[in-house]
Amino acid sequence: MKMDSDLLHSPAVGLAEEEEADMNDWKLPLAFMKKRHSEKIEGCKALAQSWRMKDRMKTVSVALVLCLNVGVDPPDVVKTSPCARLECWIDPLSMSPQKALETIGANLQKQYENWQPRARYKQSLDPTVDEVKKLCTSLRRNAKEERVLFHYNGHGVPRPTVNGEIWVFNKNYTQYIPLSIYDLQTWMGSPSIFVYDCSNAGIIVKSFKQFALQREQELEVAAINPSHPLAQMPLPPSMKNCIQLAACEASELLPMNPDLPADLFTSCLTTPIKIALRWFCMQKSAKLVPGVTLDLIEKIPGRLNDRRTPLGELNWIFTAITDTIAWNVLPRDLFQKLFRQDLLVASLFRNFLLAERIMRSYNCTPVSSPRLPPTYMHAMWQAWDLAVDICLSQLPTIIEEGTAFRHSPFFAEQLTAFQVWLTMGVENRNPPEQLPIVLQVLLSQVHRLRALDLLGRFLDLGPWAVSLALSVGIFPYVLKLLQSSARELRPLLVFIWAKILAVDSSCQADLVKDNGHKYFLSVLADSYMPAEHRTMAVFILAVIVNSYNTGQEACLQGNLIANCLEQLSDPHPLLRQWVAICLGRIWQNFDPARWCGVRDSAHEKLYTLLSDPIPEVRCAAVFALGTFVGNSAERTDHSTTIDHNVAMMLAQLINDGSPVVRKELVVALSHLVVQYESNFCTVALQFIEEEKNYTVPSPANTTEPGNLTPVSPAIPRLRSVNSYTNIRAATTARNLNKSLQNLNLNEEGGPAAFSPGNLSTSSSASSTLGSPDNDEYILSFETIDKMRRVSSYSSLNSLIGVSFNSVYTQIWRVLLHLAADPFPEVSDLAMKVLNSIAYKATMNARPQRILDSGSLTQSAPASPTSKGTHIHQAGGSPPMPSTSSSSLTNEVPKPPTREQPATRPPYTPTLGGQAPHSHQFPRTRKMFDKGPEQAAEDSDEPGGHRNYISLALQTGLCDWSAKYFAQPVMKIPEEHDLESQVRMERQWRFLRNTRVRRQSRCITQRGVSRLDDQIFINRNPGVPSVVKFHPFNTCIAVADKDSICFWDWEKGERLDYFYNGNPRYTRITAMEYLNGHDCSLLLTATDDGALRIWKNFADQKNPEMVTAWQGLSDMLPTTRGLARRVSIYLDRSKQGGAGMVVDWEQETGLLMTSGDVRVVRIWDTDREMKVQDIPTGADSCVTSLSCDSQRSLIVAGLGDGSVRVFDRRMGPNECRVMTYREHGAWVVKAHLQKETDGHIISVSVNGDVRFFEPRTPDSINVLQTVKGLTALDIHPQANLFACGSMNQFIAVYNANGDVISNIKYYDGFMGQRIGAISCLAFHPYWPHLAVGSNDYYMSIYSAEKRLR
Repeated sequence: MKMDSDLLHSPAVGLAEEEEADMNDWKLPLAFMKKRHSEKIEGCKALAQSWRMKDRMKTVSVALVLCLNVGVDPPDVVKTSPCARLECWIDPLSMSPQKALETIGANLQKQYENWQPRARYKQSLDPTVDEVKKLCTSLRRNAKEERVLFHYNGHGVPRPTVNGEIWVFNKNYTQYIPLSIYDLQTWMGSPSIFVYDCSNAGIIVKSFKQFALQREQELEVAAINPSHPLAQMPLPPSMKNCIQLAACEASELLPMNPDLPADLFTSCLTTPIKIALRWFCMQKSAKLVPGVTLDLIEKIPGRLNDRRTPLGELNWIFTAITDTIAWNVLPRDLFQKLFRQDLLVASLFRNFLLAERIMRSYNCTPVSSPRLPPTYMHAMWQAWDLAVDICLSQLPTIIEEGTAFRHSPFFAEQLTAFQVWLTMGVENRNPPEQLPIVLQVLLSQVHRLRALDLLGRFLDLGPWAVSLALSVGIFPYVLKLLQSSARELRPLLVFIWAKILAVDSSCQADLVKDNGHKYFLSVLADSYMPAEHRTMAVFILAVIVNSYNTGQEACLQGNLIANCLEQLSDPHPLLRQWVAICLGRIWQNFDPARWCGVRDSAHEKLYTLLSDPIPEVRCAAVFALGTFVGNSAERTDHSTTIDHNVAMMLAQLINDGSPVVRKELVVALSHLVVQYESNFCTVALQFIEEEKNYTVPSPANTTEPGNLTPVSPAIPRLRSVNSYTNIRAATTARNLNKSLQNLNLNEEGGPAAFSPGNLSTSSSASSTLGSPDNDEYILSFETIDKMRRVSSYSSLNSLIGVSFNSVYTQIWRVLLHLAADPFPEVSDLAMKVLNSIAYKATMNARPQRILDSGSLTQSAPASPTSKGTHIHQAGGSPPMPSTSSSSLTNEVPKPPTREQPATRPPYTPTLGGQAPHSHQFPRTRKMFDKGPEQAAEDSDEPGGHRNYISLALQTGLCDWSAKYFAQPVMKIPEEHDLESQVRMERQWRFLRNTRVRRQSRCITQRGVSRLDDQIFINRNPGVPSVVKFHPFNTCIAVADKDSICFWDWEKGERLDYFYNGNPRYTRITAMEYLNGHDCSLLLTATDDGALRIWKNFADQKNPEMVTAWQGLSDMLPTTRGLARRVSIYLDRSKQGGAGMVVDWEQETGLLMTSGDVRVVRIWDTDREMKVQDIPTGADSCVTSLSCDSQRSLIVAGLGDGSVRVFDRRMGPNECRVMTYREHGAWVVKAHLQKETDGHIISVSVNGDVRFFEPRTPDSINVLQTVKGLTALDIHPQANLFACGSMNQFIAVYNANGDVISNIKYYDGFMGQRIGAISCLAFHPYWPHLAVGSNDYYMSIYSAEKRLR
């Protein structure tokens, strides 16, 4: 809208008002914007768990092969003088050659034993080929599938050859004998690890790989061709799992520096701290540490494995640093394989990183297979140098003066670095380098608390962080910590475990094995624990008992059920939700827990949660009660009684406002159906029979001729709708059988008189919009809908009174009702359950006469097979989905033909090929008597037909709830983050709202003297029946019978058009924008009492249904069918009653609904439940509703001409505070002005406008307008009202009753006359009037241009 510049800068509008308006928008609550509305109800995608070692290994045997030949140097290496001499820190020339050899062997064994004390060590000193062969084969034989290590020191023999040989001796030591690596591979087998400490060691690695490849090819040849000579030989072992560590590249010699040991590579691998300190002292930088000499290093106090001593601390820091470098540089799977699979291999590889650093400084490059990326320049080595520096600088004073050792600040500093990463980093970045160090710190009591806190904050970043932490190897550490009794660790450990289990629930077994569940049971039972920690504890326990029998037993013995039941009434909703889920899981298919629950009357305690204000809690309670009745153990009378009680309690949720709850309800009832399948089959047969023998008249036959609107020739294609991938325009329950009185479903009081005549629903309502599996259903929508209506007045009414069978009948009816739910996912689930039973019932029916309906009530037959029925004798097959176009042509569909021969099976599954002739082979065993596990035995089930109700029927609620723990909990939600885009967009919308309010106020305050400037006209795809302006943007919604079109009235273009999903014989009678000030949703109400809420309309996305529910359960068919005096005046699209009328209060989140019922029902959208039913006290329908949240008043206009005022703060009997009976006819509109002393304005179909002051009994003003009103609206700001009549014109009046405009013709449209007015609406702020007429046109009129 272009506004005059003087208006924009008008001083009349103060700044204070603008800011205030903004504040009001911020304070308004938002409806239907919770997680359950915005995301799919399903768990997170399971991450591939690579962290768990699929094959943990041990190195069980070690061969130490030393070829030193002390005193004789090999011919092919010229040694320097002086030269490196030390082997295993021993100078071989300092004793006799034989003794030197033995001492070196013993020392090498000790050095290895520090890393793997439990292995079998065998030395082979200066051996022959046979000795090596004998040694290797015996070690492999004993090791079986475990790993063997082969350590080769070749300092006394020639260098390896390019042919792939290493050297050993002959018996007399007169010759060097070659030993082929191929043979060595054969003797050693796999898995093995080889360490080569000799010059040119890289050659061995290359030869090894070539031989390994050759073996693989031989194996393949033998596998393909069994007659090949290779296949006759013993198969060579595969060398896939072999690891090699070599001291240098193929062309390099070992360093000969006399300050270094001769076996530098072995020293790095087996005595890393000793060599690292020596090397540190040999660097120039060591001069910066005064007083440190090589001799002093030998005297460092302490033991390597005591972390409190200087030597132990250095060793610990070294482990942390090498682990960290490896984790940061290596690919994850390689890291797992080398650093987490085998303790000895991990130690050797950590030390290999040091070998690379030290030996490269002497121009020697150690080689490994698998190859590692270079790590010698990694920044963490500087942290190592600093730690060594700090430690060595204390040495002189510790040794000489005995001062105390100051511990290294290394770990504290690394934790600080980790903390900086956590607090400062952006969302998408590399993982923190310090993660493996945090792991090491968990070992130290000093830093443990801080480390756990930081670890928890890291895990909170999301599932990726949990996966990272698990891949580092955090699991055994946090598992071990559960044995700690420190109270201060409890909240941290509970948080960490909740995060781990939310991402990887397979840890349940480890927890139970280590008695970890007891830790969480004690947290749950500890009433001093804050509620959120108890919530996490119960979530962890719910994961432990989830489909895991051992876990269920352990927790049952740990008294979990009693603990949970005590906390059902906790004020913390998330705790209540998880306590219920936990209970539902512990007794799922676990009978001892169920009986324990029965003894504690668990089901009765759960009933209170069925009316909980939080939908997720109600949902969890339904889940728990569903698994409670869904146990498959043998039934006793006691357990059957309990099941019936639970079923009747659950049935009361049939009209719950939340589809999540109703979906869970279908699943819970399906458990019951599986348990009592035979009884349900009997009921199903009876219903199918009743439905066949009764034709329901269609109201289409009774409409007067001429009332049909012409079908527009060019109806545009509707947009597809996301949540409607297979919409079935489900019929909703208008008259859910009244025999459910004891269920209190018929909330409107006494049983209504039913006669076939006043049924106003057409049986042709099966608009099956491309449902892919429709041909698989035995009961179509149409059949189910008809069944639902037939049952209301059929002989099944004799089943009132809780006889044994009536429970089944009532639950069947509840399922029929749910199959017609306005929310597609609910109706789909219910259809599956019903069809499964209908299918089984008709398949198992034996050829006998149908029982008379009376016999059903006496007692339930044990199963339909014993007193079976066969559908064909009673006439034909169950109706298939109607293929006729009856629903378009308004005829009553013809009943299915009954001429088929009786031998044809009742139902042919389209997938199963040949249909089973099950009635020729009578069954002898009860179906499903042993519970659902045995379903697979039914070999005569048709191969292709899906077994609908199996254990697979579930809603994903629990997994979806668990997602809460996997997502960040500590992060500020986006809407509260001042910098986030969500927040910026919201701010922009609120500024726009303020501008609209301010500018429109300027116009309306000046007064509107004319309203006939046509600013928009377009042909709508259907006859407009309801129009609604968006309060703040330029969008208008226009509803026809069952679709909604969105127009941009400023640009004049169509934005969207989609199908609302209501059944063919219903129509949209009201629309509201929810959250219009922010993220708008559209509510549509149809005259069958269903409410649907849509999002993503009028933009580029596909419209999606957010939620839908039955707002009014018993729309009375009587008033809709009556021919009333005023119907002549009413617009043609509104044959019958008022349909459903609604009014929305954004401030309180309450939705008022009424219509062809005797109550005004108030829904709380936050709780998604009905909060109040206010009886109207009248015998006619409510035609208009208006409410004011400040004064808690509701004004209703009624079909009998009365206007009634209710105060919703008072009880149902005294809440009607005023009744005005001055109108003589149908009230078209009753409007309550929102100001504190606002009046009631009401208008009847006769055109009399009356003003009432709510405190006085008589009108204070009356104006007369045209007679024969069809539509009327009142502008909330500008004191205007517009009337549309059958006489094809619109009159606009001001508050004094003066006509300011008469609109009869369309502008510039060949002067065409306006059609009969079908609907009118004012914009809530601008002086715009939208008009829809029966000729499909939709136009908008506004005040004169100069005003705008």
